[in-house]
Amino acid sequence: MEPLETSAWREYGAPDLPRVLLAALDAFAEQGYHGTSIRELASRAQLSVPGLYHHYSSKQDILVDLLEAVMREVIDRSEAALAAAAPDSLSRFDALVECVLRFHMFRNQGAFVTSSELRSLTPANRATIVGLRDHQQQLIDRAVDAGVADGTFATPYPKAASRAVTVLCTGVASWYRADGELSPDELVRRHLVLAHGLVGVQGRAAGLTVVPAEGP
Repeated sequence: MEPLETSAWREYGAPDLPRVLLAALDAFAEQGYHGTSIRELASRAQLSVPGLYHHYSSKQDILVDLLEAVMREVIDRSEAALAAAAPDSLSRFDALVECVLRFHMFRNQGAFVTSSELRSLTPANRATIVGLRDHQQQLIDRAVDAGVADGTFATPYPKAASRAVTVLCTGVASWYRADGELSPDELVRRHLVLAHGLVGVQGRAAGLTVVPAEGP
């Protein structure tokens, strides 16, 4: 995946994945890693089984490449959001919250597979994906720590607040629907208010502004 321009982190189209990984994304989301055979993956990717093995030596390799692609995309988008944000700690925090939230709206299938199939990885592969997940979490941890350090956030529990913000954002992957009652921008507004409460922002939520962004 090419690095994102800083202005593009809100923009979503179809996932930019090779066809084998696109086939795996759909199959693993529908019936799980263990419920999907190599033959079915080859069929979904419009390849023969030997043709699929030309690209990947095992189903495990497909899974780890898929999960790594999902995690690298959210990290790339988060870093682009931070690069585009104003330098104050609240703006940087808000950019991260909005970014992770939109990712879990518009990449909910990939987010679901990453969460549900982490257990299906070998120990070495799991360590790779957990390392990427930890890197993403550290971006939010640092944003919360910065807000506490400069007095913008009042939480006495920055680490716990940071984890709670992550759960708030990632949870939408399990229920967000494009045809739902609330628009993506309204969901972002509401979740920013909730996130501000978690980190202890006082009197700022009423001034929230959300830049409209098109979904997929």
